[in-house]
Amino acid sequence: MSKPSRRAVIRSLVGGSVLLPGLLSELLAADNPLAPKAPHFPGKAKRVIFLFSSGGVSHMDTFDPKPKLLAADGKMTGVGGGLSDRPRPLLRPLWPFRPGGKCGTPVSDLFPHLRELMDDICVIRSMKTDDNEHYQATLAIHTGSFFFARPSLGSWVSYGLGTVNQNLPSFVVISPYTPYAGSLIWANDFLPAYHQGVRVLPGKEPIANLKRPPGKTDLQAMELGLAEALNRKHLGARGSDGALAARIRSFETAFQMQFEAPEVFDLSKESNKTLGLYGLQRGDTTSFGWQCLVARRLIERGVRFVELVDRGASNNWDAHTDMKEHEPLARAIDQPIAGLLRDLKQRGLLDDTLVVWTTEFGRTPGTDGARGRGHHGACYSSWLAGAGVKGGITYGETDEIAARVASDEVHVHDFHATILHLLGFDHEKLTYRHAGRDYRLTDVHGQVVKKILT
Repeated sequence: MSKPSRRAVIRSLVGGSVLLPGLLSELLAADNPLAPKAPHFPGKAKRVIFLFSSGGVSHMDTFDPKPKLLAADGKMTGVGGGLSDRPRPLLRPLWPFRPGGKCGTPVSDLFPHLRELMDDICVIRSMKTDDNEHYQATLAIHTGSFFFARPSLGSWVSYGLGTVNQNLPSFVVISPYTPYAGSLIWANDFLPAYHQGVRVLPGKEPIANLKRPPGKTDLQAMELGLAEALNRKHLGARGSDGALAARIRSFETAFQMQFEAPEVFDLSKESNKTLGLYGLQRGDTTSFGWQCLVARRLIERGVRFVELVDRGASNNWDAHTDMKEHEPLARAIDQPIAGLLRDLKQRGLLDDTLVVWTTEFGRTPGTDGARGRGHHGACYSSWLAGAGVKGGITYGETDEIAARVASDEVHVHDFHATILHLLGFDHEKLTYRHAGRDYRLTDVHGQVVKKILT
């Protein structure tokens, strides 16, 4: 008697039927944790594209013009690296500012493409964070926590909204570099594991092992179906273990991604005109333009939160030695981000997509190094565009040399509260029970910045 094939064994174990992945979803249809959910109230935004420039972008060299700082170049100030009291010479901004759009919002020559679109953008010049170190500030702008691991903003959005496409994750991070705080910036922490961000690495294989084995789709489906049936039985014997259920769900999501994700990363059908918007050469799979175009394709297909990490923990915007290091970094992202905004707008997606650009902190008006600037958490600039945001305005002010917030401070917690509000959430009510108490993204802080909302 011949030895039965693996296929025959699997068929016999499942009673002659093919248990496709999706069985668990069917069995738990009434309690699908990634099913689309309604927020607390109708939000203007249905999804978020979060652009993060790592290292600390200089606000007075980009979005916060300071003529008096220009005139005070070389004069001594107590505001040096890290807000120390040791006198340091002031450093003039290196790039001229020019009015952008019909609104006239000034933007420096570092971002000429983005400057043209200021009618769609709200610049917040009065951002504030509580720490001048990269790790803590990066953790905070992503999780609201400065010292302890907590769920990331993207994980909270996934938890609150679920996903409209079960073949793709609800939260995707495109990060070619290892950022400060590492994977904590897209981690789920105490939220169920299926809310963790799925990392994509730009390149020819953005997600490893994504392609289905040729000619073995049916066999793979049966194997995974059997595994799910056994996992379901295992789960039932353990009293609905949340971590185990999340792990089983992740297996299913991984299989489902094989059907749709490869097409998302295939840009061959995009027109030359569209590629040109992003400054993207056909065949390029590594530039920031590629990241931006893939982000658009992901949100089109139902992904709720996409983060693009511009730089990591080295060769980034941390310009201690020479501020001229900002120039090539800005050149690499200026046209791609502008192209993303134009593309979203012409497709009608900007009406319900919130686009956020930020960094972890700003830079000092005083020098730190020969011609560089130090870390500066006391004030910096971020911007928002799209769903529910007033375009063509600036909000908040810093003092004459961009050292402190002068009016309308927006703390990291306020920033998060506003983003959640645009998605339809009361940030005080979006909570998760853990270790005996209810946690939220904004902890016990945060005010919605209502003046920037439509």
